[in-house]
Amino acid sequence: MARLSSVIAAGAALLAATASADPLTPKHEAGRCAIRGHCGKKSFFGKELPCLDNDLAKSPAEVDDDFAKDLEALCGAKWRDSKVCCDRDQLDSLKSSMSTPNQIIGSCPACKDNFYNLFCTFTCSPDQSLFINVTKTQEKNGKQMVTELDQLISSEYGTGFYDSCKDVKFGPSNSKAMDFIGGGAKNYTQLLKFLGDEKAIGSPFQINFPTSYTEPGMESRDMKPKKCNDEDPSYRCACVDCPAVCPELPAVSRTGSCMVGVLPCLSFASIFTYSVLLLSLVLVIAGHVAWRRHARRQSERLHLLQGAESEDDDDEGDLVRNGAMFDRPQRYYKINQWCDKAFSKLGHLCARFPAITIFVSLLVVIVLSVGWVKFEVEREPAKLWVSPSSEAAQEKAFFDENFGPFYRAEKVFLVNDTQGPVLNADVIEWWMKLEKEAKQLKGPKFGARLSDVCFKPTGSACVVQSVAAYWDNIYWDKDSWKEDLQECARSPVNCRPDFGQPMEPNMVLGGFTDINDVVDAPAMTATWVVSNYAEGTSEVDRAKDWEQALKERLLKAQDEAAERFGLRLSFSTEISLEEELNKSTNTDAMIVVISYIVMFIYASLALGSTSMSIRELMRNPAVCLVQSKFTLGFVGILIVLMSITSSIGLFSWAGIKATLIIAEVIPFIVLAVGVDNIFLIVHEFERVNVSHPDAMVEERIAKALGRMGPSILFSAITETVSFALGAFVGMPAVRNFAIYAAGAVFINAVLQMTLFISILSYNQMRTEDNRADCFPCIQVKAARIHLNGNGHNGSRPYEVPDESLLQQLIRKHYAPAILGKKTKVFIVVIFTGLLAAGIALIPEVKLGLDQRVALPDDSYLIDYFNDMYNYLDTGPPVYFVTKGLNATQRSHQLEICSRFPSCEKLSLTNVLEQERKRPDVSFIASPAASWVDDFFLWLNPDYDTCCIENRETCFANRDPPWNITLSGMPEGDEFVHYLKRFLNSPTDDECPLGGQASYSQAVVIDEKKATIPASNFRTMHKPLRSQNDFINAYAAARRIANDVHANTGVEVFPYSVFYIFFDQYASIVNLSATLLGSAVAVIFLVSSILLGSLMTALAVTVTVVMTVVDIIGAMAVFDVSLNAVSLVNLIICVGIAVEFCAHIARAFMFPSGSVMERAKNRFRGRDARAWTALVNVGGSVFSGITVTKLLGVTVLAFTRSKIFEIYYFRVWLALVVFAATHALIFLPVLLSLIGGDGYVDPESEGGLVEDLANRRYRALVPDDATDSDED
Repeated sequence: MARLSSVIAAGAALLAATASADPLTPKHEAGRCAIRGHCGKKSFFGKELPCLDNDLAKSPAEVDDDFAKDLEALCGAKWRDSKVCCDRDQLDSLKSSMSTPNQIIGSCPACKDNFYNLFCTFTCSPDQSLFINVTKTQEKNGKQMVTELDQLISSEYGTGFYDSCKDVKFGPSNSKAMDFIGGGAKNYTQLLKFLGDEKAIGSPFQINFPTSYTEPGMESRDMKPKKCNDEDPSYRCACVDCPAVCPELPAVSRTGSCMVGVLPCLSFASIFTYSVLLLSLVLVIAGHVAWRRHARRQSERLHLLQGAESEDDDDEGDLVRNGAMFDRPQRYYKINQWCDKAFSKLGHLCARFPAITIFVSLLVVIVLSVGWVKFEVEREPAKLWVSPSSEAAQEKAFFDENFGPFYRAEKVFLVNDTQGPVLNADVIEWWMKLEKEAKQLKGPKFGARLSDVCFKPTGSACVVQSVAAYWDNIYWDKDSWKEDLQECARSPVNCRPDFGQPMEPNMVLGGFTDINDVVDAPAMTATWVVSNYAEGTSEVDRAKDWEQALKERLLKAQDEAAERFGLRLSFSTEISLEEELNKSTNTDAMIVVISYIVMFIYASLALGSTSMSIRELMRNPAVCLVQSKFTLGFVGILIVLMSITSSIGLFSWAGIKATLIIAEVIPFIVLAVGVDNIFLIVHEFERVNVSHPDAMVEERIAKALGRMGPSILFSAITETVSFALGAFVGMPAVRNFAIYAAGAVFINAVLQMTLFISILSYNQMRTEDNRADCFPCIQVKAARIHLNGNGHNGSRPYEVPDESLLQQLIRKHYAPAILGKKTKVFIVVIFTGLLAAGIALIPEVKLGLDQRVALPDDSYLIDYFNDMYNYLDTGPPVYFVTKGLNATQRSHQLEICSRFPSCEKLSLTNVLEQERKRPDVSFIASPAASWVDDFFLWLNPDYDTCCIENRETCFANRDPPWNITLSGMPEGDEFVHYLKRFLNSPTDDECPLGGQASYSQAVVIDEKKATIPASNFRTMHKPLRSQNDFINAYAAARRIANDVHANTGVEVFPYSVFYIFFDQYASIVNLSATLLGSAVAVIFLVSSILLGSLMTALAVTVTVVMTVVDIIGAMAVFDVSLNAVSLVNLIICVGIAVEFCAHIARAFMFPSGSVMERAKNRFRGRDARAWTALVNVGGSVFSGITVTKLLGVTVLAFTRSKIFEIYYFRVWLALVVFAATHALIFLPVLLSLIGGDGYVDPESEGGLVEDLANRRYRALVPDDATDSDED
């Protein structure tokens, strides 16, 4: 600032001391001067230099009649009767020079008094020669101009002076006043050095400040500095400028701060509880074993006698049937009977009229799919992750409506990856040239240039923040660029760019640790700031047009930087992120296609193996052509695709937009669920074929669907409802996914039990007629040859069925092993340990979704985000916005101001200043720009160049006069009148307090109602280097706004451009708990109804909860953070975990009589039914559910998409592992311990015919497969 440099010159003119062989200030005594008057300039454009003068001081009357009065008005009453060493020109020059510093520091009386006292004393003190010694002069026009001097200032005064000013804020620039008056000095010696160094913009001659001096008769002036919290209230500064007078804010406890040692409280509680329970179990078992041994020794003879009798009884009982059959359920469950009958009738109908069923199903699918004509994909991130009714969305709309959308930023990083200096003269010149080219770039569509779209706060110059901007107004010298850059970094005010705002070095350079090392910084950054408007307007289209041209130029610049200088250039334009997120790549599409192909091959082979063994294939290969089930596998996959397209069509008709999550995830979900159910239906149908080979096809299908239909209904309802719960979430990405997923799963289940059943009946007819799979017109006569080689034709393939190796393994080894008493204890201990570990790991799950994960691997933005986190040393701006606060009224003015004694102690700006001092919890790093404070300061008549009305200084003759208590200051219409003038007042050297540049867009005025409906107070976050930082910064800003509202009643909210994307994390933990809890409640309710037992429903629910908790624990281990994507996955996990458990639980509650008869004698009651459930459906759950999902998940391991690999592969792998182990290991054990009483299976109770059929099936089992106690 010109006036600031002139005050430095004026001060320099009065600070001289000599230390040469021929002393320039030979006499050092009281009442004698060292310099006086003006002697000329070094150059035409230079500033006036003082004259050498060692004569006696003069009385003010010797200068002129008004000199004493003017000196007292400027420097204070203590000069009233003092002699002086200055003349009228010096006093006028000092008064003029003081006007700019006065506007910068005038809000703090102590700082102002110390500043004025320093320069008034050094300019006019009658004892100059005692603390000033001139050391160099230059002759001009016969006079000696002073070019260098020494001045003595005591460390007490220097320290006090610096301390009183170091925290003073200059609101319009949102920075510290010390940046302007002291070049960002960190101590008083740096402040004095800045004031004294000779430079083009600053002191016109050199002033040195020695800390010790040997010149006889010289010593520093005994001046006492005023403190910002001075005992005299007239010098005391406001809280915003003086931390010592601020009220102490209450301490903030961080979320998750409850710790026990190094462990979070939840983790400690989980580990401690499990340890106590485990120890208790060990003690109980030890006591039980000891008691048993004691009891055995006391009653050995009686025990032997009872044992013999028991053996005889057992032998008699085994003549008829084993002991388990005594516990065979005798009750019927009406709901199950209704379901059994309903599904039996449905199966019979679809198998009886397959053509009609297929036609109607296809017709419905086609009708629903017509909705694709209205298919739309929501691509705008803000509309995906934030509910339109959420606070963040409403606040963004309010901000955009009142202040305009937040500006668009085009940012570049230039990095030396070797950590050497990124800058040299050639690099800077290349960058200057690049910036000039950017100004001339034309958009390809509208021809927009930078000047057409850029942000111009002063009305002329575009805001371009870069190293090159330091040389906007100083001469570029290739040989001295290091010195120039170092000087600009130390004193940004001296190197202001064209747009007028000083740039701190951390705004344009990164990676340096000290202000003296800026020339060695390994990275530089540059930002083009572009004005923003409402989406869809022509202005935004023009901005995007120029951004497209800039992007193309920067892509070329990447190659130039690498080839010419070995540097890496990364960048992001405002259009880049959305373009890259929506970038169409074949990676994910190929993964989906491959997974479908793999599932088709596996389904076809596995389904065929249910009716064809390897031994049969070897003896008669022609059987393969008939017994293969490629058609069923293909139809199963086709039904999955049909359900997806139907769901998308249905909800597209309803106007619900699809998302990329829907396109990527739903195919996997429906594929996994759909293929599972097909396996279960086919497996059960093959069992019925064996037990009822003579029944009609439709009757066999009816029996199969009657048994499996309720299980499929159970899993379908829980999955559909679990997904549908997400529809109640406001976040569109989650809500829309939930709706589409629920629809697809439901439609898939319906098609499986109708369309697939019809295809299955056709397939069975083809098989029994020995026609080739896929080519039913061809009959394979060779397949009719009896498999035992006797040459008879026409035999059925079910005459000699074999159990698969998996079925035999489960029946003979696995099921008996896990249901042993000791094994049960071991399993419960292990799985509760996993639960405890999962709970302990929950606090370790992070929040957030790193943008780098969501981007394609080859995106140029990945380097940009890496550099932003590594090298960007400034945080994003944050605005605290007031709503409906009528600042024209005094009471409301006091609720938001801070620079005046009458302001409330906990006003908005006072709180923001206090929060700035604890950035670790507030994440705020810079002073708030307070328009109301600067407005009242702008009205101060002492700043006679600011508020001018009718050619006179505003408030110069006002009654009551302007005062720091704000008493009598403008209100109502008068406030609006002057506020409009303030907001239109240029921010320049004449009046730095002018509000045009800083506040023209910060205040909304309603002239008709004479009120202020909205205004904002700008500050900055500290550098945010991780997702956790962004989340915590948003939470901290929200907390601050709530505190201000609680203290003052002011309705205020925080706004920053990134808040809308992180609003989800303010509630995502509670949202996750609510959704998962609701899903678990639904599971318990549906289980209770369909299974007919609260205890069995509880067992299923507990198993699902344990599975999900373990998955959450795995998320912490696999570094999968919680966000909308992983929340969707957790909802999926709940639904699919039920599917693993549903069939086991239903087989337990409705055990197959034919299977249960084969239970070992040692299994009784619940153990027998748990064994039956495993033998009956365990193989189907493993091969039809576990393996199918594992194959689908394994394919994801080969994706090149990070978001797929982290959020889908890792989570779904954990899902398959934990859900399968819990369903096949823990659930049977839990059911055997607490499961409810069973019911008669209607399909197992069919009278004499049914009993004979079951006996026929048991007779067909090879002898070596029978179960006995000896097994």
